[in-house]
Amino acid sequence: MDSVKNPIDLSVVIVNYNVEYFLEQCLNSVHKASLKCNTEVFVVDNNSSDHSVEMVKDKFPDVHLIANKDNKGFSMANNQAIKISKGKYILLLNPDTVVEENTFEKIIQFMTKTPLCGGLGVRMVDGNGDFLPESKRGLPTPAVAFYKIFGLSSLFPKSKRFGAYHLGYLSEHEIHEIDIMSGAFLCVSRKAIDKIGLLDETFFMYGEDIDFSYRITKAGFKNYYFPKTTIIHYKGESTKKSSVNYVFVFYRAMVIFAQKHFSKKNAKTFSFAIHAAIYFRAFLAITNRFIKFLFPLVLDFGIILLGLILLTNQWKSSDIHFPDFVFRYSIPIYGITWLLSSLFFGVYDKEPKPTSIIKSTLFGTALILLVYALLPKDAQFSRVFILLGGLWVICAHFLKTSLINLFVNDSLKYQNVQTKHFMICGDEQESNRVKGLLKETYLSIGSIISFDEKTNLSNEITKYIHKDKSIKFNELIFCAKNVTPSEIISCMNQLAGQELHFKIAQPDTSFIIGSNSIETRGDLYAMKINSILRPDNLRSKRLFDLFTSMIGLTLCPILIWFYSDKKQFVINLFSVCKGNVSVVGYCSIPPENNGNQHVLPSLKKGLLNSLTGNTVKDHKIIDQVNINYAKDYSILKDMRVLINKWTYLDL
Repeated sequence: MDSVKNPIDLSVVIVNYNVEYFLEQCLNSVHKASLKCNTEVFVVDNNSSDHSVEMVKDKFPDVHLIANKDNKGFSMANNQAIKISKGKYILLLNPDTVVEENTFEKIIQFMTKTPLCGGLGVRMVDGNGDFLPESKRGLPTPAVAFYKIFGLSSLFPKSKRFGAYHLGYLSEHEIHEIDIMSGAFLCVSRKAIDKIGLLDETFFMYGEDIDFSYRITKAGFKNYYFPKTTIIHYKGESTKKSSVNYVFVFYRAMVIFAQKHFSKKNAKTFSFAIHAAIYFRAFLAITNRFIKFLFPLVLDFGIILLGLILLTNQWKSSDIHFPDFVFRYSIPIYGITWLLSSLFFGVYDKEPKPTSIIKSTLFGTALILLVYALLPKDAQFSRVFILLGGLWVICAHFLKTSLINLFVNDSLKYQNVQTKHFMICGDEQESNRVKGLLKETYLSIGSIISFDEKTNLSNEITKYIHKDKSIKFNELIFCAKNVTPSEIISCMNQLAGQELHFKIAQPDTSFIIGSNSIETRGDLYAMKINSILRPDNLRSKRLFDLFTSMIGLTLCPILIWFYSDKKQFVINLFSVCKGNVSVVGYCSIPPENNGNQHVLPSLKKGLLNSLTGNTVKDHKIIDQVNINYAKDYSILKDMRVLINKWTYLDL
C-alpha cells in the first residue's frame, strides 16, 4: 500500500447496515467536524433494505459511496474503503455515532505530535450521556476474558486484576496508553496500516477491533485513549446486544482471536472457557427473555383464576352446587382461552390500544360460549358464569394497569401510553418545527417548553426543573441546526442525574433520535406513517396472508382456470403461505424516480396493490398512495384490494 504524502489529512470510513436515520445524523456531525481539516468520507453500505443508499446520494453527494449487493461484514466492508483511501490517518467510525465539531482536528493534532501513536480511541458516551467503559480496554487474555465473561469485572470495576478488560482503574478523563480500541471509533495511522495490513476478514462482525489493535502494538506502535474529545455512541443500533445470536457471534470472535494470537495450549484452554461461556450466556439470555415474556401471562392467569374461584364461592353462598369438572377443567380452560385471545389482540404489546383488552375478552368469551353450546347437557353449567368471568377479566386488567401506573407514574388512572413532558433547545423556528413533529408522532403529550440555544442551557434547565416541580420533564430535545455537538455533549454531562432522556432533531428531517440506555435499541420519533408496523397490524396482515393463501390453494383446482399463467399463480400462493411475499403491499415506483419517494416502513413485497392494473406513472401519486397505506393501515384495506384485484394474482 502506497504511503506517500497526501493532502488528505483524514479518511473517515463508515460501514452502514439498515440504520438510515442514525447514518444521516452521523454524516451531519462528520460534515461539521470536517470543516477544520482536509477530510474525505466513505460510506460502505452492506446491502441495507432501508433507503440508506438513496439518502446518501441525495443529501451527501460529496461522500464516496460504496453500495454492496450483499452483506460483506464489518472487516471486508472497511477494507474496501481503506484500499482506495488517501488520508494520512484513517478513522473507522460507526454510523450510530455523533462526533464533536473539533473531534477530527484534535485527534489529528495529537497523533501528529505523537509519532509512535499507531491507533487512537476517544471518550464515548451513550445516548444518555453516560460514559461507555469500552472506550478503553485491555488485552483479553484468558484470565481477563474469564473475569469479564463471568461478571467479576462488573463486580470489581476498579480492580487492576478483575477490571482489566475495561481498564476501570484508569481515569476516563486522562490520556492513557491502552491495548484495545473500540471499533465504533478507531483511528489508525497510514504508517501502521502499511506495516500491519488491513483488517482480518476472518472476523465477520465483532473481534476485528481487538485483533487490529493488538496487531498495531505488536508492530511497535502504541494505542492511546484520548478523552480530550467526546463522541455519542448509540450503542446497540445495528444489533441486539441481549440477543442469543449476539452472544454466539461475539464470543466465537474471541475464540478466533485466541487461536490466532495465543499459544496452542493457551488457545485451547481459552477456547474451552469461551465455549462454556457461550452456552452459559446463551442460557441466561434465553431465560431472561422467557421470564420477561412469561411473567405478565402467569400474573394475569393467576388473577383470572382467582376471580373465577371467588365467583364460585359467591355461587356456593347461594347454595348453588359446582360440579367437580368446573374446577378441574372448565375454569383453567376459560382462563387459557382469554389469555391466548389477549395475546392475539395485542394486549401484551409495548403500547397496546385501550380497546384491545375489550376486543380480546369479547372474542374469547364468544369462543367459549360457542364451544359451550356444543357440549352435552351434563357438561354445561352456566352461561352467566362465563359472562361474569369475561367481565372480571376486563375489570381486573384495568385495575391492575391503574395500580401499576400509581406506583410507576404516581397517577391512579389507566393509560397505555405515558404522558411525556418535553424541553426543546433551539431557535424559535426550529423549536416550532420540532413541536409539530412531536405532535405528529407521539400520542400523549403534556407540556412543551423551549430554551434559546444562546442561553447557558444546563443552568437554565436545572433552574426551571427546581422551580416547577409539579411537572416531571422526561425528554430534552436538541435542535442540531442551532446547537453544536460539543454543546450537546457538554449539556448531557452537566445534566447527569436529572432523569432526563436526550434526543437530537436533525435539520430538514422528519425524525428525532435518542437512546435511553446502552442495553436497548435507540428510540426515535419519525413521521407517523408506521401504523402498519404496529404488532397487532402485522399479526393481522400475516393471518390475512395465511388465510388467503390457504383458501386459494384449497380452491386451486377451480381458481386456476381464471388465470393465464397458472404456474405462476400457484407459485405465488405458496410464496405467500411461506411468508416470502405478502398478498398486498406497496405500489412500485418507476425506476427513473426511485429514490425520490418518501421513506416508508419496510414491508415484504406484495403481489397486489391499490394501483395494480393501472398505468399510473406519476411518482408523486404513487408515493402518496403508499404513504396513505402505511399511515392508515387496516386489514379492510387488504380485503378491498384483494376483492378488486384478485384476477392479477398470477403476475
